[in-house]
Amino acid sequence: MSRRDGRRFASRPGDAEGWIKAGERQPDGKTDAGSFTARLTIDITPELRGRIKVAAFRRGITVADMLRDLLAREFPTTEGDQP
Repeated sequence: MSRRDGRRFASRPGDAEGWIKAGERQPDGKTDAGSFTARLTIDITPELRGRIKVAAFRRGITVADMLRDLLAREFPTTEGDQP
């Protein structure tokens, strides 16, 4: 359904892989790679979730920042890793 004022709702692109890998486009059409993030969902026990939240609180950082740092240390960038 389209609106009467000419604006249309955004639609999902046909190429799912391209859509997932695409970053936010700047007004000039370029991609700002530094601002792009990807969401990762994992299943953990409530007990582990609690321990993670307490650890982040004690360190004075967010859970997301703490886990990003942990994953970056565990999986450092090596040559040839970039898609």
